[in-house]
Amino acid sequence: PNFEYIIAEKRGKNNTVGLIQLNRPKALNALCNGLIEELNQALKTFQEDPAVGAIVLTGGDKAFAAGADIKEMQNLSFQHCYFQTFLNQWDYLTQVKKPVIAAVNGYALGGGCELAMMCDIIYAGEKAQFGQPEILLGTIPGAGGTQRLTRAVGKSLAMEMVLTGDRISAQDAKQAGLVSKIFPVETLVEEAIQCAERIASNSKIIVAMAKESVNAAFEMTLTEGRKLEKTLFYSTFATDDQKEGMAAFVEKRKANFRDQ
Repeated sequence: PNFEYIIAEKRGKNNTVGLIQLNRPKALNALCNGLIEELNQALKTFQEDPAVGAIVLTGGDKAFAAGADIKEMQNLSFQHCYFQTFLNQWDYLTQVKKPVIAAVNGYALGGGCELAMMCDIIYAGEKAQFGQPEILLGTIPGAGGTQRLTRAVGKSLAMEMVLTGDRISAQDAKQAGLVSKIFPVETLVEEAIQCAERIASNSKIIVAMAKESVNAAFEMTLTEGRKLEKTLFYSTFATDDQKEGMAAFVEKRKANFRDQ
């Protein structure tokens, strides 16, 4: 489709990576309703594409996304937000079974930071900045910012960021555990694509199980999480890919996964 606010294409040597670039540069990729709708459409397309094993979500060099579109929000009423379940459409990203890597250059603020945190892995460019500045606008994060940020960096830093609106650098974000790796601005997206390619070379069904199990760690007690992990682990033995993977290891050859 001809998107207005994003660019979507397949990348990698074998086109196994879905790349989505937020493309609203004049507004620093502010997350308007139209952009979120197009993002969800692209995510759904890549989710249903059997050739795609992982997805990379990025923005521009100056901004990943500088936040939600304030002009769309400023005159909303409580009644509208409540009955229209405002921001619920943002949650689709968290329902995608394939791994999503956020490649963050520049500003990831407010809704942009929340969008990055919905992804499974965050890679950052050296000049990236993360923040939840909603407090400065007389409101609070509404798409998971207070919840995911606290789980990622701990209560003290999350509370400081949410209550002051202060930003943190890519280096501080990595030290706090929000970001897994930092790269030069110009190589960031390619590094994320290479990581996505490595993930895509594995069994898609096993990757989905692994993602589900890791995500459960944020939702469950240790006892509950261990039960789910065991169940998913046992379930891998019902797949052809487990048989192939272990046979390849024993036979000292590369596994040929068929996603079954």
